[in-house]
Amino acid sequence: MSPDRGSEADAPSQRPHHATDGMRLLPEGRHFTVRGVAVGLLVGLVICFSNMYFGLQTGWVSMMTMPASLLGFGIFRTLAPHLKFPFSPVENVLVQSVAGGMAIMPLGCGFVGVLPAMEYLLSSEEQGPISLSLWKLMVWSLGLCYFGVVFAVPLRRQVIIREKLKFPSGFSTAVLIGVLHGKNQPKGGMVLDPSRADTFGSLALENRPLLESEDANDGNETTPAPATTADEESLAQPYSWGANIKLLLITFGISGFYTLCTYFFPVLRSLPIFGTYAASTWLWDLNPSLAYVGQGIIMGPATTLHMLLGAVVGWGILSPLAKHMGWAPGPVSDWETGSKGWIVWVSLAIMLADSVVSLSYIAFRPLVQNAPSYVASVRQKLQHGSVKGLFRSQSTGYTAVRMSEDDPRDSTAGRNSLSQLLPNPTFQQDDDHELREWDQDDAPPEQLVGSKTVSIGLVLSILICVASIHITFGDLVPLYANIIAILMALVLSIMGVRALGETDLNPVSGISKLAQLFFALIIPQSNKASVLINLVAGAVSEAGALQAGDLMQDLKTGHLLGAAPNAQFWGQVIGATVGAVVSALIYRLYTAVYQVPGDLFQVPTAYVWIFTARLVTGQGLPPLAREWAIGAAVLFAFLTALRTKGLGKSWQVYVPGGIAVAIGMYNVPSFTLARTIGGLVSWYWRQHLKREDTPLIVLASGFVLGEGFLSIVNLILQSARVPHL
Repeated sequence: MSPDRGSEADAPSQRPHHATDGMRLLPEGRHFTVRGVAVGLLVGLVICFSNMYFGLQTGWVSMMTMPASLLGFGIFRTLAPHLKFPFSPVENVLVQSVAGGMAIMPLGCGFVGVLPAMEYLLSSEEQGPISLSLWKLMVWSLGLCYFGVVFAVPLRRQVIIREKLKFPSGFSTAVLIGVLHGKNQPKGGMVLDPSRADTFGSLALENRPLLESEDANDGNETTPAPATTADEESLAQPYSWGANIKLLLITFGISGFYTLCTYFFPVLRSLPIFGTYAASTWLWDLNPSLAYVGQGIIMGPATTLHMLLGAVVGWGILSPLAKHMGWAPGPVSDWETGSKGWIVWVSLAIMLADSVVSLSYIAFRPLVQNAPSYVASVRQKLQHGSVKGLFRSQSTGYTAVRMSEDDPRDSTAGRNSLSQLLPNPTFQQDDDHELREWDQDDAPPEQLVGSKTVSIGLVLSILICVASIHITFGDLVPLYANIIAILMALVLSIMGVRALGETDLNPVSGISKLAQLFFALIIPQSNKASVLINLVAGAVSEAGALQAGDLMQDLKTGHLLGAAPNAQFWGQVIGATVGAVVSALIYRLYTAVYQVPGDLFQVPTAYVWIFTARLVTGQGLPPLAREWAIGAAVLFAFLTALRTKGLGKSWQVYVPGGIAVAIGMYNVPSFTLARTIGGLVSWYWRQHLKREDTPLIVLASGFVLGEGFLSIVNLILQSARVPHL
């Protein structure tokens, strides 16, 4: 539903005679600015450090779109007296897009899982370990950071414009940005109304006409702003951004101070709350990190309780059982001979079962749902003898991006005909109703990414990816495997984007496991580099799905606020480029100072990657691990199907999620317990106190960012060999 544009008296005085009531009005503001990119990179740097730190610890990475939007707004609000032109919602979207593109690179380029597996866990029989220099790390990351971003552009029209998928995080971020800038301020707090998440600019309140007459800018007089009513003034009350910024900074400082304390007092990272025997022998202790409590708040009670279930089953039942029965005779903490490594095989089976069932549902559901209507349409056209209509395509109206800081809408000023907005005037003449719907649903053509840009960009990004992998690994990864991995990544990206749009979860871990499973079928086990090839294929698939999905969240935010998609696209490209280089530097910095794997950076996802590669390539499993893994896979295939069937039902949250349970199994309990505390805090805040989510998300984000970014201080202390107390 389009927002209320006001009465006729409030409408702009100059409006073309041919503009209909359905014509979209563009929001004010500059869509692409150098200052917006700079602030986005600054915010992205903080999140990038945080994601690398927590990714190496537990594999957890977050875009943090809402905190990025809030930080960007706070920076520009502080600098408001010195700005040449106002900071607008569409520029806020640019800041968030750049920051998000940079923030996901630690995971998107494999620095928290695949690369540690290659460098530290590959055996000599598997052509490892592979030690990469800094410049090769940069080449690798730059090769993986583009094709997912480019591929998201053609998917945008399908999932956002036509299907109108929800993308809940993107919608929530759009509402937050709108409220921060005094738009759509609801009475009584922020109320999310997904029914409005449909057309371009539907959450933007103050707009300008899409078309302007030639003499609209000729005069020097300005139209006075209409008087506001009492109700409008109450709705326009400024959102408490200052309080939230203050809360973010306070929690950032508290968490950072705790992080500094853990360097001098390492015991703070593992409190033996169940006794010293349980802590030393069975690894049951608590890491009271505020950052992990914050992660639990963000994840929510359902996910964290499912993770706790995985920890109880894995570390409380299966680990002692495997130790007692002699299936894992080594120390519990040993990945090779201990129960820590034994239960990983069970968690892998759960992840694979969950991935196959859930992604199969996403892949085949549209075919099942749309098949009857498509067959009926084909039959109708054949009956009318319109065979050519089956193959006729319509122009999308894409044009090249405008890269200056000038308002991109200037190109529409002075146009006297609607047909001049269209690349195909015949389309406008044939169906004027279709034209109005198109204008309502999508951005004007000069703000869309050009089809030529997409075509060239996709080809170049694929070539860059192929070349970078060849430069990094040489002949160890054959060219055909490289190309198949990229093509498979594009297909799996579609499933990832759809899953994210419907459930707000991007199943990148499951997608990468499916890619590994597929490559086990096409790469002969006699190939000595089969495990390495398997890892590379999974990394490429994960990168494509992650980037395409997370960019689509940003595009949803921009779509609702009327931001130009081309500005977001180039902002994401810039963020991804800088993020790829910076992530390589941060990764090499951490691995040069700390032992990996070690007490601080256990890199559990690296073990998951290497164990999956060995599993699907037919290498031996520990005793009885196969039987338990098969049983767990069958059980969670059924549970995942049940959860899928119960989408939107109240009972679905009580059915354990496979990925969450598996994460609880392969992460040590200390992290899971802290996250569960955060999940319970979230439940109490929402269900008992019935408070709005924004302050809680801000608090959690401050905890996460504080420890992640202030870990740089610990890094400096460690490199200087400052003694612990």
